[in-house]
Amino acid sequence: MTTSTAVKLDLRPLGPHFGSEVERLDLANATDEELAAVRAALVERKVLFFRDQSLDEDGQVALGRHIGELTASHPVVGGVDEAHPEIYALDSADNGFADVWHTDVTFMPRPPLGSILRAVILPPTGGDTSWADSQLAYDSLSAPVRELADQLTAVHDGNREFGYYLAQRRSGRGSVWDGEVVTRLDPVEHPVVRVHPETGRRGIFVNPGFTSHIVGVSEAESRAILDLLYAHLTKPEHIVRHRWRAGDVAMWDNRSTAHYANRDYGDAHRVMHRITLRGDRPFGPGRRP
Repeated sequence: MTTSTAVKLDLRPLGPHFGSEVERLDLANATDEELAAVRAALVERKVLFFRDQSLDEDGQVALGRHIGELTASHPVVGGVDEAHPEIYALDSADNGFADVWHTDVTFMPRPPLGSILRAVILPPTGGDTSWADSQLAYDSLSAPVRELADQLTAVHDGNREFGYYLAQRRSGRGSVWDGEVVTRLDPVEHPVVRVHPETGRRGIFVNPGFTSHIVGVSEAESRAILDLLYAHLTKPEHIVRHRWRAGDVAMWDNRSTAHYANRDYGDAHRVMHRITLRGDRPFGPGRRP
């Protein structure tokens, strides 16, 4: 499978609809044309994997700047060090787990466009990451449920996961996000169905990590609708799973996926470094800003 750009990438599909391993591409030395092809493949295949890479912190940041505009490491959590404020360290020794299905930073008005994740320290076994295709999941809903979901708005709230961290470990002063210092995590509203700004495809845009409830319905109705959508989003036929090896890099479109990192490696150490690309404000069917 190849992209439609001038450079043809060697893509090995991991599933019939999404997920590909990009073979024989050295990200540290890739040309602008090759990275443009990577950017196009990211939208088409939604999650890309690169084996046997040699990126360090500087190389990861440089790669991200070629793909898009980088954000701070996270709205609340600081960078891995002063020289790399863009890198978010997911360190199991410091509660750096992601063992709940989520789409990154949907609790902000402009969630990231995408993320680039690099394996730094891996456990001997375990620690796989899975991605779900939110567009495929939407397409495979029954028509009446799609029609209902198209009309709904949900609230996303980061306080459950990061409110304590912001107050206690950052003394109420987080990172600069969209030009402003984050001092509190106000819940935000996003459409339950997000229209991808580049392809126009619709995808389920709620996640157990940050979505608190659906607007304008009862608590029981909200819970039932969200549970239905979560169960459907994470059906096996909507998922690809990656078994990490040293040197691996993963890149995903945050506008069309959710992901989950297995926490099945006991006391072993796992460290991953993530950078994120600045995104736009989500819009739903018929509601483009």
